[in-house]
Amino acid sequence: MADKEIPSSTAVRSAKMVSIPMGLAGRSALGFGKQLVGQSSSVVFAEIQEKTAAQMFKVLGELKGGAMKFGQALSVFEAALPESIAKPYRETLVKLQESAPPLPARVVHKVLAKELGEDWRDHFASFDDKPTASASIGQVHKGVWKDGRAVAVKIQYPGAAQALISDLNQIQRFAKVFQLVMPGLDMKPMLEELRARIIEEVDYNYEAQAQEACWKAYENDPDVAIPKVVMSSDKVLVSEWLEGKPLSQVIANGTQEERNNAGFRLARFHFTAPVRAGLLHADPHPGNFRLMADGRIGVLDFGACNRLPHGFPEPFKNLLKHALDNDAQALYDGFKKDGFILPDVDVDPQLVLDFLVPLVEPLRTEKFKYTREWLRDQSARVGDPRNPTARIGFQLNLPAEYLLIHRVTLGTTGIFCQLEAEGNFRDEALSWFPEIAPSSLK
Repeated sequence: MADKEIPSSTAVRSAKMVSIPMGLAGRSALGFGKQLVGQSSSVVFAEIQEKTAAQMFKVLGELKGGAMKFGQALSVFEAALPESIAKPYRETLVKLQESAPPLPARVVHKVLAKELGEDWRDHFASFDDKPTASASIGQVHKGVWKDGRAVAVKIQYPGAAQALISDLNQIQRFAKVFQLVMPGLDMKPMLEELRARIIEEVDYNYEAQAQEACWKAYENDPDVAIPKVVMSSDKVLVSEWLEGKPLSQVIANGTQEERNNAGFRLARFHFTAPVRAGLLHADPHPGNFRLMADGRIGVLDFGACNRLPHGFPEPFKNLLKHALDNDAQALYDGFKKDGFILPDVDVDPQLVLDFLVPLVEPLRTEKFKYTREWLRDQSARVGDPRNPTARIGFQLNLPAEYLLIHRVTLGTTGIFCQLEAEGNFRDEALSWFPEIAPSSLK
C-alpha cells in the first residue's frame, strides 16, 4: 500500500521528531546568551523546559504510531508537571488521547475486506465510515451488527507495526530531551517496555483473548463494565459498544462525586483484575475509560496486558505491609530478598522506609485526596538528585518482571491525581488485600 494512504508516513514522522532536539539546541544556545546578560540559570532553565514541553506535545499530538503511543504513556504523568508547564498543553494531551487524523474510507474498506472477507458488509446492519476515535495503532468505527447490537469496530492502520518500531527507534535517540521535561522519570526502561508490547498490541486476536478473559471475570459486575468481543482477526476487532462519559471529560468538568466514583472503581479494576482475570490492563490513560450512566467504570483497549496467572505479585504486597507497619528492617530484608536492592548495595533501612512511606500515604490515612500538587511533590522528592531521599531511590533496583506493574500503578495513580479523587482508599485497599493490613488495624 502506498505511503500516501497512511495518514503520516515514516519520513514525515521522523522529520517532525527530529525538530524536537533541534529546537532544544536552539533554545539552549539562546538560554546561554540570556545567562551572559544576567538572567538567572533557574529562570532560563524553566523557560527552556516550558518551550520544549510545548513543542514536544504539539509534535506528538500530530503523530500516530510509536510517537503517539509514547505520548499516551507520558500523558498520565501530566499531573506531575509544574502547573506553569502543564496548563498550556493540557488540551493537547486530551486530543492526543482520543483523536488523530483518520484513515480514508477506502483504506478502511480494504482492511475490512482483507480481514473479514469481501462480503464484510453482510456482517453489519450498518457501518459508519467516519471514525469515532483514533489511537496509536488503529481507529474505531461505530456500527450495528447484523443481530442489531451496537458495536465498536477497531481497525489497525496499515503498516502500524513497522511505524511503531521506526518511531520508537527515533524516540530512543532523543530520550534525554524528554528527560528534560520530566526529570524524575527514567525514559529508558519505559521505552524498552513499550517496545516489548509492540508484538502483542498489533495482534488483535491476542487482544481479543485478554478482553474476553476480563469480560468473563467482570460479567454483571456492579463496578466494572467490559465490552464483549463479537469477532476478531489479526487487524480487526469487533466488540459490543460501550456508552459512557470519557474520563477526560470527567477530569475536565466532572463533579466531585463523579471524580470520586471514577477513582474508586478504576482502583477496584486495577487491583482486582490480576486475581479475577489473571491479567493487568497495562495502558492506563483517560482515553481508555468511560464513566457510565449507572456509575460503572467502562474499560476499553486490552492490547497491552500483563499476564499475571498467579494474581498480584506477593513481593509487592509484602513491601506494602512492611511500609504500612513502619518496619524498616523487614522492608529492607524484603527489598534484598526480592531483588529491589542488589546484593552489592548497602543502604540504611530507615532511609529506605523514609523514601517509600510518603508514596503509600493514601493507604495510611482514613481519608485521602489525590491531587496534582501531591504528585508533583512526590515526583520532586524522588526525582531530584540533589535531594538526599532521592539519592536512596537511585540506589534501588526494579526487577524486570515488575517493571510493567510499576509503570501501570504509577500511571493509574496519575489518573487518580488528575481526577482529584477523594475518599477512604485505605479501607478500599484492605478489602482487596487484607494481608497488607498494618498491625495497628488488626
